[in-house]
Amino acid sequence: MNSIVLNNGVEMPVLGLGTFLMNDPSACKKNVLDAIGIGYRLVDTAQGYGNEDQIGNAIAQCAVPREELFITTKVWFKNYEHTRVSVEKSLRKLQTEYLDLVLLHWPFGNTYAAWRALEEMYAEGKIRAIGVSNYNAARLIDLIEYNKVIPAVNQIETNLISQQVENRKWMDKYNVQHQGYAPFGQGRMDDMYNDPQLTLVAEKYNKTVRQIVLRFQLQSGVIVIPKSVNAERMKENFEVFDFELTNDDMALLQGFDKAAPMIGNPENPEKVVASLGW
Repeated sequence: MNSIVLNNGVEMPVLGLGTFLMNDPSACKKNVLDAIGIGYRLVDTAQGYGNEDQIGNAIAQCAVPREELFITTKVWFKNYEHTRVSVEKSLRKLQTEYLDLVLLHWPFGNTYAAWRALEEMYAEGKIRAIGVSNYNAARLIDLIEYNKVIPAVNQIETNLISQQVENRKWMDKYNVQHQGYAPFGQGRMDDMYNDPQLTLVAEKYNKTVRQIVLRFQLQSGVIVIPKSVNAERMKENFEVFDFELTNDDMALLQGFDKAAPMIGNPENPEKVVASLGW
């Protein structure tokens, strides 16, 4: 099954295209069109990525009907005081009348005002599902307890060394879907892909180590959004639905977890912004 049903009944693809740092206008548009041509139906962007215009152009020009696509964007924390205005601007840039999923990008700033604005737009049908990104368990529970709508998704850094086991327990408890970004560690884990244990697993299935990593996350119930600007790599990333890891293989990959996220401390906005180059 290549999709999952969220807690509000909306169906979401389990594998999509991440677009962080796809900033070149012509290249970004081509990347998205390539991905859609390969079979991707989930495209993930954010106000902070600066590429909603280009993604909107690709959506408008692709041959796939809008209702078959799943478009996610995220509200940048500096826009939380005027969330509705910023989301309406995202709608215009993405050239769509509705968004499938809108997330609060980071858990700082006026998150309550931002969430209630998303709740209103969700009730109006302008957004099909709302959620959060980079929320630890404490922040997630706080948001749930003091608001009406339970987030459909929490998008957090998830890869072999940061499997988010503790946060996942609470997401499962509240039926919040786990979505992972940076499934390959944004280039900071490349040495790991030469690990002999992972290589043996890849050879067993006649797959690449990266495909094994993606398959592991999918079987763990994580929606993944690997980013690539190379059509062949996009195709490789998408070819993970024709095999299944054994319980022993899953246990092996679980053993790589160090509970060590690399993107930055979500409690410290200055550190996060610096680490992402914003």
